[in-house]
Amino acid sequence: MATCPECDAEIEVDEFDVDKGDLISCPDCGTNLEVTGTSPIELDVADDDDDEDDDREDDDEDDVDDDDDDDDEDEDGEEKEDWDE
Repeated sequence: MATCPECDAEIEVDEFDVDKGDLISCPDCGTNLEVTGTSPIELDVADDDDDEDDDREDDDEDDVDDDDDDDDEDEDGEEKEDWDE
């Protein structure tokens, strides 16, 4: 048995089924909890840093610079002739 640090609910956790660093959810309040100790079971509120990192990665994908707009220019910025006509 472990206690939720957020709502003090008793959570049934088998110390042989979890490892330090595992994430579980409190069945009463829904808070994400991290296993910080296994003998006895100790729980702490999990950091939400992972979610923020995911958001930053999504933002980075939006910032990709598309060079496709400059198809009519070569690397020197001069216009290329279109010979496909």
